Amino acid sequence: MTLRKGENMPLPTAVLQVEFTRRAGTGIPRADVCALLVADTGARDADDLVHAAAPVHPSGAVRYAAGGTPDPDPAAGTVTDTLSVDLASVETAVTSVLIVARSDGGTFGRIPGLRLRVTDGGAEVARFDCEGATAETAYVLGECYRRGGGWKFRAVGQGYGSGLAGLGAAYGLRADQLPERLPEVVPEPEPEPVPEPMSEPLPEATRAVAPEPTVVVPVAPPAPMAPPVPASAPAPVRLSKVTLTKDAPAVSLTKQGGATGALRVNLSWRVDPARGGGRFRKGGGVDLDLCALFELSDGSKGVVQALGNAFGSLYQPPFILLDGDDRTGGSASGENLTVNLDHTAHFRRILVFVTIYEGARSFAGLHATVTLQPQYGAPVDFVLDECTVQSNVCALALLVREGDDLVVRREARYLVPRRGVSPQRTTDYAYGWGLNWTPGRK
Repeated sequence: MTLRKGENMPLPTAVLQVEFTRRAGTGIPRADVCALLVADTGARDADDLVHAAAPVHPSGAVRYAAGGTPDPDPAAGTVTDTLSVDLASVETAVTSVLIVARSDGGTFGRIPGLRLRVTDGGAEVARFDCEGATAETAYVLGECYRRGGGWKFRAVGQGYGSGLAGLGAAYGLRADQLPERLPEVVPEPEPEPVPEPMSEPLPEATRAVAPEPTVVVPVAPPAPMAPPVPASAPAPVRLSKVTLTKDAPAVSLTKQGGATGALRVNLSWRVDPARGGGRFRKGGGVDLDLCALFELSDGSKGVVQALGNAFGSLYQPPFILLDGDDRTGGSASGENLTVNLDHTAHFRRILVFVTIYEGARSFAGLHATVTLQPQYGAPVDFVLDECTVQSNVCALALLVREGDDLVVRREARYLVPRRGVSPQRTTDYAYGWGLNWTPGRK
């Protein structure tokens, strides 16, 4: 199955061969493949990076099997590196195995024919033809990641102009923990400009810039959409409320009759200072920010959030609007995102998540409820589990389009950012969104 960038598919829990193929010859930089095993908090140490000089992970689950094997047809001029990944033997703490390519003597923009194949017993399971490389010297080609008790593969295609040093830093590895090969140092790229003009320096918050901006033709807005349940209109026929749990984490809005009109996503919370253990700001509330990462069917991506005033739009892409910013939790309605389900055909996936902007260091002692209220159909809600880790970001719900179905999945997943990594970037890494991030402010 050939995947496009960002697409994913299930994997058999088996011993898989991962083949990285590219063109080779005079004037073409050399390259090889590595594997980086990642836990919830990032790579645990240098042993989690498997490469030619360290060919076997301590668990034995991932091996560098072969490097630089020529294509059987000399005229093809291609070479292949191979990793062996035994998914059944991957340690429980490991949530993702990243397949990483690194170049030597030039950038990936000068290496044609980048291809990743995953095979099971010789049969091709997945293939990703990686296109669009430019000045990168390290490239995350794909990843095998845990999902729903099994494994899936995602075509990533995210490069690093700063090479393995930049990629290692993103996942918590120091420069002295990386292979000595690749002696050249590629300077960090200049920060991408923030689209809106700024009159003052930005603090260390985070906003997103799509890696490949998509030109969108504005669409004239239709008549204003009615609020989710107009007081003056007859109440629509509703099914019983749906409560998502760990055992029943997903529901089809389409089958519930709620895949049109406006969908309001609400986050409300209350603070329990006794459980907070002194983590809460004295004399003030806790400022939680409701956010959404989106990926549209044309491949464009971005974020809707209060930081950078990226509140979105309801009647043109991304068809998602953040209603406001409740900075204390004292608002009766909490914070709300509205999704225009009349444009469901434009959606590929939407991840709703929440960050702590200020007032607390983690979600411990914060009791939150997520409610998805379609304009038609039954409301869907769930409560967040008790937070037992030092987390200031939580993935709440994932909306995905599966054929003609619009499905809501309960995530309720607390994430722990590494030092110096923002909550937004942490969420991006966890779900493979692949955005570039620049500072932002409220």
